[in-house]
This record gives sequence, structure tokens and C-alpha cells, in this order.
Amino acid sequence: MKPAGSMMKNSFATDPAQALEQLMESFGAIVLRTAYFYTGDRHLAEDISQDVFLRAYRNWSSFRGDSSVKTWLTTITVNVCRDKTGVRMFTEQPTDPSRMEQGRTISVEEEALDRLEKSEVLQHLLRLSLQHQEVLYLYYYLNLNTREIAGATATPEGTVRNRLHRAREAMAREMNREAMSNGGYRP
Repeated sequence: MKPAGSMMKNSFATDPAQALEQLMESFGAIVLRTAYFYTGDRHLAEDISQDVFLRAYRNWSSFRGDSSVKTWLTTITVNVCRDKTGVRMFTEQPTDPSRMEQGRTISVEEEALDRLEKSEVLQHLLRLSLQHQEVLYLYYYLNLNTREIAGATATPEGTVRNRLHRAREAMAREMNREAMSNGGYRP
């Protein structure tokens, strides 16, 4: 799989079929992880990923390239997830989405171990509001900047910056609360 940074449309083939192959190779894992982040269901995330790439294929010729391809695909992914889930995220506490591998099936034992080994940070993240979860995921997991997040979520950039600031504060409070309840260091 190729690195999927901020590649622009001109980095890909003009033919939608060839571009689709390149998009899936470059961004397949990111789209799947993002869908899983929103749904908490691997099978639904795989269905959403297919829908995202189908939409990308259909709209490749009309994509103007005003944003990076990653941002464009993230926008499509967020919208498809919101459509399919009614904006709900996590019906269960999923495995850290960064541990998912596209096309790899996870056994029941692996899933159980992954849940036990889930990162402490993700556990704290899941205790935050949905808006805070979303902005932290897009910023830290997908490395989108606030302008790209604004575009992907159809939210003003100032609102994204405010949510990111408040999400960081909420995350710090959550982590401090956990440390204090475990008899940890008190500042």
C-alpha cells in the first residue's frame, strides 16, 4: 500500500476505472478505519467502504480537486457513515481503528485480545461526546488539519478549532479523573 498523504487529483489517472484502483490501494485502509470508527461494526464498515469507492468512481470526473483526494474521500466517508447510521457512533466499544487491516478477518480470540489490549487513549476518547470523538479522530488519527476537517464535516473552520480545543480539554480532564481514581498523581 502506498502512503496516503495529501495527494492531489492530478496524482491519479484521469480514467475513473484506473483512478479507482489507485484510490483503493492508497486510501482503502483509511476509508475502512474511518467507517469503523463511526460505526463500531466491521461488516458495516466494509459495506460503507464499498459504497464510498463506488461514489468516488461515479464522481471522479466531476471532482474538481479543490482539496486533497484524502480529504475528498474522508468527506464522502463521513457523509455515508452519517447517512447509514443516523450520526450515531459506536454501539459497542470497538478495537482501536488503527489496528484494523483491510481484507484481514479477525478471529473471535483476536477480537477479544484486541479489546483487552485496547489503548488507554481510545478508552478515554470513547467517553467523550460524539463531536469531540469525531474531531479528535479526524485530527489525530487521519492527520487532517482544521480546514480539511471543516470541509469533511460541513462545519465552519472556527467551530472545528473550538471543538478541537474543547475536546483536548475534555480528554485531559477524563485522563486526570482516571489517574485520580486510581490513586495516581494529583497536580
